[in-house]
Amino acid sequence: MHYLLMYELAPDYLARRGEFRNEHLKLAWEAEQRGEIVIAGALAEPADYAVLLFKGDSPEVAERFAKADPYVTEGLVQSWIVRPWTTVVGKDATTPVRPE
Repeated sequence: MHYLLMYELAPDYLARRGEFRNEHLKLAWEAEQRGEIVIAGALAEPADYAVLLFKGDSPEVAERFAKADPYVTEGLVQSWIVRPWTTVVGKDATTPVRPE
């Protein structure tokens, strides 16, 4: 199953992220190496949200990531949510549905 971890970023996110970016990216790349993160990044223009796509059996991996992420613990993220995402089209879809 896919899970979206969605961050609502603080207004001063761009100004403050430099201090915590290396630790955040280290955590993210480690999760990617374990096969947990599929792809992740911040939305641009404006940089007000970030979206991280996880793959796993439960939302726990994404939740655990958010709780350990310095962007969250240091207040660069105002709020976050994990939502299951039923992916049906594409080579990486977890529940492919094809037309009849």
